[in-house]
Amino acid sequence: MSAEDLENYETEMELALYREYRDVVSLFSYVVETERRFYLANQVDLQVRSAAGEVYFELRLGDAWVWDVYRSARFVKSVRVVTFKDVNVEELAKADLAL
Repeated sequence: MSAEDLENYETEMELALYREYRDVVSLFSYVVETERRFYLANQVDLQVRSAAGEVYFELRLGDAWVWDVYRSARFVKSVRVVTFKDVNVEELAKADLAL
């Protein structure tokens, strides 16, 4: 496989992922961004924790979809993320759901 073939394959995979996102976004209430992943979810619980003077975030998502081109199953029942980085949680307005 040439570099060009690999680039074309990755481009096609990203486009397919975007199309899937467009088809499923209306099923979810929240958009959640971490430093590593982008999620759609219907339940979000974000807790700020501290240990040994360090602050971190514990994030639990229910009924979620994960933006990850390499996952074969993007729908997940529950997700737990622990991170020292920022977490962004946005509730989708119904007008935002119409693409």
